[in-house]
Formats: sequence, C-alpha cells, structure tokens
Amino acid sequence: MVDERSPDECEASCYAEAGVDVGAGRRAVELIKEKVTSTYGPQVISELGGFSGLYALEQYRHPVLVSATDGVGTKLKIAQMMDKHDTIGMDLVAMCVDDVVTSGARPLFFLDYLSIGKIVPSKVEGIVDGIVRGCAKAGCALLGGETAEHPGIMAEDDYDLAGFCVGVVERDAIIDGSTIQPGDAIVGLGSSGLHSNGYSLVRKLFFEDNEFNLDDRIKGIDLPLGSELLIPTEIYAPAILRLMEQMPVKGMAHITGGGLIENVPRILPKRVDAVIDISTWPVRTIFQAIMKLGNIEQAEMFNVFNMGIGMILIVDREQFRSALAFFANLGYRAFHIGEVLEGTGGICLTC
Repeated sequence: MVDERSPDECEASCYAEAGVDVGAGRRAVELIKEKVTSTYGPQVISELGGFSGLYALEQYRHPVLVSATDGVGTKLKIAQMMDKHDTIGMDLVAMCVDDVVTSGARPLFFLDYLSIGKIVPSKVEGIVDGIVRGCAKAGCALLGGETAEHPGIMAEDDYDLAGFCVGVVERDAIIDGSTIQPGDAIVGLGSSGLHSNGYSLVRKLFFEDNEFNLDDRIKGIDLPLGSELLIPTEIYAPAILRLMEQMPVKGMAHITGGGLIENVPRILPKRVDAVIDISTWPVRTIFQAIMKLGNIEQAEMFNVFNMGIGMILIVDREQFRSALAFFANLGYRAFHIGEVLEGTGGICLTC
C-alpha cells in the first residue's frame, strides 16, 4: 500500500510517535519570530530560520572578537516551580554580556540553546521573550538559537537554557587589568538580588530542609519568596560602555559563581591586592536570611553569593566620585567599596 501522506506529514507522524511534536516546534518559531527580529540592526544581514546567522563587522580598525558562554544554573527550577518563564532569559543574557564587557568589548550578538522535555509554544515564547528583553537592554542582536525537544531524556516540564555572546573591542582598547596600580579605587555596582548563582544551596535551605512555600513572606522582603528568588540578573554592559566613553576603566570583574573572593583576583596583577570594606554597601535581606537559615559563615557567603555587588570596576582614585555620580544618574546603585594596595594579587575583605 502506498503512503499518500506528504513527507512533512510522515515526518510529523513518526516523530509524534517518538514523543516529538514537530508542529509545536514550528508554532513556537512563529510566535517568537517577530520578537527575535526586533533586536536586529543593519549589521544583521541574515534572516531568522537559516542555518547560520550573519553579522557584518564594520567601523573597527583592529577588531578583536570577545566571546562568552553561560547558563542560568538551577535558578531554572524556581521558574519551573512558579510556572513563570518570561524572566529567566534575561538572566541568561546578563550572565554572558556582562562577562564580555569586562574586556571592554561591546556585545554584538547573542545565540541561545533551549533543550526541553516537551515543546509548549507559549512556554517557549515566554522564555524567548525574556532573552529578547535582555538583548534589547544589552544592545545586542538575538542572531539565532536552537530549541530541541528531548522526550525520554527530560521530563515534559523540564528545560535547560544556555547562551553564547560575541562582542568586539579594538585591540588597543582591551581591558585586562594590567594597568591597575596601588592607590586605584574600587567601585561596586549593586546587584538586583541573588542573580544566577547559589541556587542549589538556596533551594536546599528553603524548600528541602525547611519546607518554605513560594508565596511565603520573609520579614524585611517586600516580595513573596518565589518572586524574590526570580528577580532577573542586572545587566550592566550598556552603562559601563557609556562610562568608558567618559573615563578609563582599568579592570572589571563580573561577580558570579565564587563571589567577590574568587572573581576579583582574576583581574589583578600579581603586584597588588584589592582591599574591600564590606560595610560600604547595604546587603539585601535575602542574603541575611540565607546566612541565618543555613548557619553559614560570612566567608562562605562571600565565596558563593554576590552579597549585593554584581560588578566591580577599578578606576583612578581621582575619578571614582565621577563614576559614582555617572551610574547614579543612570539609575544604578554604585558604591566606593575599596582600594588597591601593594600586594600579591589577592583580596582582603574588611569591615
């Protein structure tokens, strides 16, 4: 007997039997197409749906491409527990673009990879909407991505998310920390919350060991617990790029996994130390709650969480006040949190 179905119908039928809904995938693409292309500028010379994305690199003398890739970690579980998926993409973009900008690079374009147990078009639309909003804030194009349905490997409600960003900087403008010297000032930019690190510990403390509910209220925190934990990661790149037009920045550290303790030394020359006064900025109540709930030592907190500082910049001492005022005018909380002294490339936290 001849199968009179079209090739597309045969593919959809066979795949459906294997647990993959090709039609849902196509519907998801249609839902996100307009959102994705809204991030395109004239440098994007390809259309969504091709095998690759094309980006024209212009107006640079000696361009150096800067790349970063990251995920969101187990913060995804909070989004899944709340069935709220339209902010997690902003976390993904932030984790990548703010790594790229630490070299002085301007983020150009972003790609994402979504692996999901079962494609639900509205869920995919929500996830991508967050990525689009993150890219819009960061000033980069969402050049492409991949959504892969993984029945039999992942539960239907599960998904994982990864991203990749490419930026560009002139070779003679690369920021690598090499010009940092004793006497320089350390500026910290306030975090919006936990950002995207430490969530395995957070979930264990709140939901496994102590059986909190997502809608529980913690004294001193305005939002329900679930909403507090889902606050998107701050995106600093555009503000930092604007600051760099006003003054030199000698070094930057994105405060992600490892906190201040592990990330700040990554940018220091071996001849200096960073001395940071932890009393110079307010620590959000959520960090204090975690510390108390888990009976966690302060040193470990600073080695796991951002503790209220999402990015640090090192500038000449004569310019830190101007930097603080600049960020404040853009709506960012900025603090003079320390200074650079002679040393061996380490960090010292004082109070």
